[in-house]
Amino acid sequence: MFNEYYDAFNADFQKSLDHMDYEFSKLQTGRANSSLFEDISVEAYGSAQPMKNVAQITIPDSKTVSIKPFDKSILKAVESGIISANLNLNPNTLADSIIINIPPLTEERRRDLVKVVKKVSEETKVTVRQARQKQIQKVKELLSSEEISRDDMTSFEKKLQELVDNANSSIDTKTKEKESDILKV
Repeated sequence: MFNEYYDAFNADFQKSLDHMDYEFSKLQTGRANSSLFEDISVEAYGSAQPMKNVAQITIPDSKTVSIKPFDKSILKAVESGIISANLNLNPNTLADSIIINIPPLTEERRRDLVKVVKKVSEETKVTVRQARQKQIQKVKELLSSEEISRDDMTSFEKKLQELVDNANSSIDTKTKEKESDILKV
């Protein structure tokens, strides 16, 4: 009877989890990662464009990122975009590409990143609670129009809470994995 509400909750949860994964992928963990650079804005051809649209981003090894613009004429614009992104990384410009060496993280930077991970995790849990409230509100409308009974409402809330608990458990697991990844030297 309430499957559409459970499905709607699960869809909202999945969007939140995908967003959390995306935010986690943008964190610099001391290893080369193309997602750090994909969305950097580059002024090219008269407009701002994401780096992934104007250059090939490769990872030659775990500490190096290579960015090769599709058009050599925008090499300086790509370099400027990297500098203005405030990643605290120094691009080395070669003839037709840019090489960026990823320095190892300091202990202080690792602790700061763990705080960011916890903040993103808590924001995701907030969106899960909001998704729960949205579905409960919809079912309360059914209760107020007497389409369902109080018992139906109680059983719905109980099952929905199980979904919320599973969602929070999944968020906690991903958060712990990211924290251990950041703290690993």
